[in-house]
Amino acid sequence: MNRKKQFLRGMKAGIPISLGYFAVSIALGITAKRAGIGSLQAALTSLLINASAGEYAGFALIATGATYLEVLLMEAVANARYLLMSAALSQKLKRGVTTWQRLLLGFTVTDEIFGVSIAEPEPLDPFFTYGTFCVATAGWTSGTFVGAVLGEVLPLRLLSALGVGLYGMFISVFIPEARKNRVVATLVVVSFGASLACEYIPWVRDISDGVRIIALTVLISLAAAILFPISDREKEEQT
Repeated sequence: MNRKKQFLRGMKAGIPISLGYFAVSIALGITAKRAGIGSLQAALTSLLINASAGEYAGFALIATGATYLEVLLMEAVANARYLLMSAALSQKLKRGVTTWQRLLLGFTVTDEIFGVSIAEPEPLDPFFTYGTFCVATAGWTSGTFVGAVLGEVLPLRLLSALGVGLYGMFISVFIPEARKNRVVATLVVVSFGASLACEYIPWVRDISDGVRIIALTVLISLAAAILFPISDREKEEQT
């Protein structure tokens, strides 16, 4: 199958992703506006980052007056999973894929785009993923822009209500897994408790929100990896 057909197949696969992205990214655009970021700036951020958790963390840190270093570290932590996804896709690529095509493929990776790409029954043609990305990111970018515009014209109370949508998206990410896995459920509770405790512990509460978020993310993730490692058998079952 030639590149054009693969690209068109990818565009078709990206339509439902784009619709979901548009709905979710409206709340993200509202968050960006609250942080003092303009509509075009917010849309450009979505176009270049393509990561809901990373963008939200970045906008939240900007709103709290975090430093460039804090934002950089948080983005590195929040988006580290894409390194693993890119490595997995590199093993599925068909022969003859050039270096620039691999680099462009790495830029297009998101959770949902990775899902449809890795599910391809045949060796992956990168143009399939490119097509998916073009349609999906159109929904993500335009939704962010619309959300930022709404943040300029809608009443504050209504914006607060719409802003809850993004929290709902994050909850929908970990709740299904937490219901199946007690370890994940425990870690969620521990994370909430630790974050709350940091607001009251002397010295720790004086640290900026950005540094606290980064420290908690790294420490809890590291502790979970050490205390509850995934066995080789579980890895094979997941694969």
